[in-house]
Amino acid sequence: MDWTSQIKDYTFLVTGSAGFIGFHLSRALLGYGARVVGVDNFNDYYSPVLKRDRDRELKKHYRFISVELDLADLPALEALFSAHRFQKICHLAAQPGVRYSLVNPFAYQRANLEGFLNLLELAKRNPAERFVYASSSSVYGGLTDLPFSETQRVDTPISLYAATKRADELMAHVYTHLFGLPSVGLRYFTVYGPWYRPDMALWLFTEAMLAGRPIKVFNYGRMERDFTYIDDVVQGTVAALMAPGLEPYEVINLGNHRPEKLPKVIALLEQELGVKARQELLPIQPGDVPATFAEIGRARAKLGFQPTISIEEGISRFIRWFKEYHQLSPSN
Repeated sequence: MDWTSQIKDYTFLVTGSAGFIGFHLSRALLGYGARVVGVDNFNDYYSPVLKRDRDRELKKHYRFISVELDLADLPALEALFSAHRFQKICHLAAQPGVRYSLVNPFAYQRANLEGFLNLLELAKRNPAERFVYASSSSVYGGLTDLPFSETQRVDTPISLYAATKRADELMAHVYTHLFGLPSVGLRYFTVYGPWYRPDMALWLFTEAMLAGRPIKVFNYGRMERDFTYIDDVVQGTVAALMAPGLEPYEVINLGNHRPEKLPKVIALLEQELGVKARQELLPIQPGDVPATFAEIGRARAKLGFQPTISIEEGISRFIRWFKEYHQLSPSN
């Protein structure tokens, strides 16, 4: 589906614009000619330098406005909505990470619950055409019936991160039901690509392998992930913002519909880097799941979503960017 002709007429609020997905979405919307107000608090969960670098790239576009703001700060958020009229909202800001939620739970309460509720309340007071937000494949918790479908019950989260994302879906439902706020929750599955997050496996593996350090391979390598390339995710997210005919309340999977075994992913990294990985095999970590696999029939039907980038091509693009970003020679 082609939304190009309509996008240029809109002002979008993108929260988490200095984050991985938010950066790519903002850049895509700007490329279509839209006006984008990007919000980020540039916290130090991972390197703020990378976030500032993403933000600097976005500021090259004259229709991008960067705002440093914490969504848990309701007065600051109210001032933002007073200053701008947002026709479309894409809420991607969150405290990410399953493992970090075990050691710093209140960061998730503040960002993923309080911040989310603040934004819902402002979207209610200043009605937008659509409120799209990031949920997560983590909401499927310990379910073992694959592929994961939106029709499955997701009442058994196994990490606080997953519980907050499920809570976001429930809060969005309340605001849609009571106040007519059109909302779309996107359950993202292992998104990766250039400008990736340094706390994620592909980055951690690449960095360790280039430094000659062993990589930590959990569940003794018996892991499968539905790796979804960032360009495909952006295409689906733009469609969620723009597609006609959606229900007032939607929850939709965005995944590649093809889980990849971890040993294959490591082999692809070895091939691209020209380095043999030294593997430290470890048990599965608390809150983690052995496999993710997205059923994407709803995304195909409602958003025209069709992922096209293979894991081989996606990893090649990521490694190419990683070396360029770190100014490494192609032979490294």
